[in-house]
Formats: sequence, structure tokens, C-alpha cells
Amino acid sequence: MNGRELHFHLAGINNQNFLMRDEETGSYWQQVTGAAIAGPLKGQHLTLLPQDELSFGLWKQWQPNGTVLAPLSPYASMYEKANWESEYSKLPTVIHATKGTLNDRETIIGVVRNGVAQAYPLSSLTVQSPVLLDRVGGDPIMLVLGPDGKSVRVFSRNIAGSTLEFYGRGAVKGGDPWTLFESGSLSEWTFDGCALTGEIRGQCLARIDALKDYWFDWEHYHPHSGIYRH
Repeated sequence: MNGRELHFHLAGINNQNFLMRDEETGSYWQQVTGAAIAGPLKGQHLTLLPQDELSFGLWKQWQPNGTVLAPLSPYASMYEKANWESEYSKLPTVIHATKGTLNDRETIIGVVRNGVAQAYPLSSLTVQSPVLLDRVGGDPIMLVLGPDGKSVRVFSRNIAGSTLEFYGRGAVKGGDPWTLFESGSLSEWTFDGCALTGEIRGQCLARIDALKDYWFDWEHYHPHSGIYRH
């Protein structure tokens, strides 16, 4: 932050979203926005780094030499269990979503483009229909469910001055593999957003930052967000 390295720890909860406090200035930061909401650095924003939330098996395919942050044995009892996400989905919320028909804890993929926010229910992406095409803030985008049937990436559909149209199918156990095609040329693409065949083979779509979140949390901090409908 402004050339200074800060160290953070969990300091509390605000609107059911983590509050972090930095040790250097004592400022409090909201997790979902990266904004300092109290203290000497109030009004400052942390820079969001690109991130991927992938299943371990898929990540190892893309990063075979990657390392894993190992748990510390003395604190094993303090770690969340493997089913923490399904357990948290059953807990009541203190604040509630006010628009649409989504449940408070419906998992969504949130995207913001040119000041416009849009929420995509994770349930809209299925093995049978793993691709969603849309426009947000005037930008054509694509959400893609990965070969593992769990991971999601978001891309711009603009490349070389053209807006591309895509379709795909998920992997079927014991059957057809995961595939992603561009409709106009029938070229094949990877989950990394790169063309494997066709005239633009080797070119890649630009990745778009997205946030996997609960609907109540996303709407609270993006009150004007739309909800994607088929």
C-alpha cells in the first residue's frame, strides 16, 4: 500500500463479511471490497490480484510443478473441515438480499465491467450447458465451467477486433471429453481461453476478474447488481 508492506489478521465481522486489521497502521479493511473503512488509511483500496479457484486435480494439470501450502499439525483442529462450504450454506444470515428470487446463500459468480455489476448463479452452469454468454457494461463476456465440473473462469469474447460466439459440452464419465468451440469457425479452445485450431490458433482470450460469493453478500456491496437469467 503506497510502497509499504502491510501484515493483516482477521479482526472481526462486518455485515457477515470479514474485517481485516493491518498491524502497521491499525486500519480496518473490508474483505469483499479491499477498502479501508476505518483508521489512518480509511478510503484506501488494496489492489485485487488475479486468482483462480480450481479443484486440486485440475490445478495440478495446469501447474504440475506447483507447490501446496501444507497445514501446520499443532493447529489441525482449528482448520475448517472439508465439508465447510455445505455446512455454512445451511446457516442463517443476519442481512438479507432484497431483490430477485435467489436464496441468501445462493452461490454466484460476480462480475463488474465499466461500473456495471452482474451476478451469475453457479447453478446456471452445468455439465450439459457449461458456457454462458452475456454482455456486462457493454463488454461481451463468457463464463465457462471447467473440465472438472466445478471450476469457473470468465473471459472477454473480444479478440482481434471481433466478438466471438461459443458453445461447449462438459466431460461425461466414460464418454465424451470436455470441449469448447467457437461457433463461427468451429475452432476448438482450451479452458485457458486459447484457440487450439483454426485461423487464430495460439491466440488467447483475456481473462476477466470474477468473485465467487454468496448472493446476499454480493448484493449488499453491489446493490444495483443484475441477476443473469437464461
